[in-house]
Amino acid sequence: MATGKVRYWAAAREAAGVPEESFEAATLGELMTKITRDRAELARVVRRSSFLVDGSPVGKRAHDTVVLAEGATVEILPPFAGG
Repeated sequence: MATGKVRYWAAAREAAGVPEESFEAATLGELMTKITRDRAELARVVRRSSFLVDGSPVGKRAHDTVVLAEGATVEILPPFAGG
């Protein structure tokens, strides 16, 4: 189990209500489950978003296979400009 921070950008920031928050999770999949629990609008935005883990794009990898290192920074990037 790693601890780190998740940063929200654009619509994700608006849906989360904060620019960033701390997390405790082993994988990106676990983190997504935790941060979207009881946050329907954030869950909607996250489904359409791209992710960076420590600056590296996650791409199409299954989120449950993306292991988070201690001190990781996860950035949630919704589509910009209709992209």
